[in-house]
Amino acid sequence: MYLSRVSLDLHKRATMIALANPQRFHGAVEQAFPGERRRRLWRLDPLGGKLYLMILSEDAPDLSGIEEQFGSGEPGETKSYDPLLERILPDSVWRFRLTANPTVSSASSSGTLERGKVQAHVTPEFQEDWLRARAEKHGFCLKSLQVTGSRWLRFRKGQQGKPVTLLSVVYEGVLKVTDPVLFRQVLTEGIGRGKAYGQGLLTVTREGANHG
Repeated sequence: MYLSRVSLDLHKRATMIALANPQRFHGAVEQAFPGERRRRLWRLDPLGGKLYLMILSEDAPDLSGIEEQFGSGEPGETKSYDPLLERILPDSVWRFRLTANPTVSSASSSGTLERGKVQAHVTPEFQEDWLRARAEKHGFCLKSLQVTGSRWLRFRKGQQGKPVTLLSVVYEGVLKVTDPVLFRQVLTEGIGRGKAYGQGLLTVTREGANHG
């Protein structure tokens, strides 16, 4: 596994368009990997006064296209993610950051077993409860948790495509690993809906270290 990042130029028109329509970033991420189309996790991360596009992937990407379209001029970085995954041990404690789309399926109006409409959790209390409810099955427990940001994304799939509305929520805090196998899986596969649009990537660092 590889974790890559590209510093974004917020003065570029292409960057500003992509910030409003994550379909643009999704397309650029896919183009960084020739060959078989597979879903890669990505998200936007502020760090040190800059905004980065972070990508987690099985293969090392070619970042040149992303740098040309959206980059600040700084060379992109790609590092092996395997050393971190190998340090995921039972009872190890980590600071984490997660950008996710917390949703709930409402009951079907027809009274059948069909899943109803998918709706976003819009209050911090329910957003936090959404993550707490998923912690155990993903191999961790939460020692502290805070919602540090949220924003609505409204865009279309393609120029004439279906409209998409999703709520992007940023979680930060401290967790303890309870099942290393399940936890490594959620680190590499993500959590929740909207992964094509920059949601679901969970990253961890040792306490005292910065993300990114």
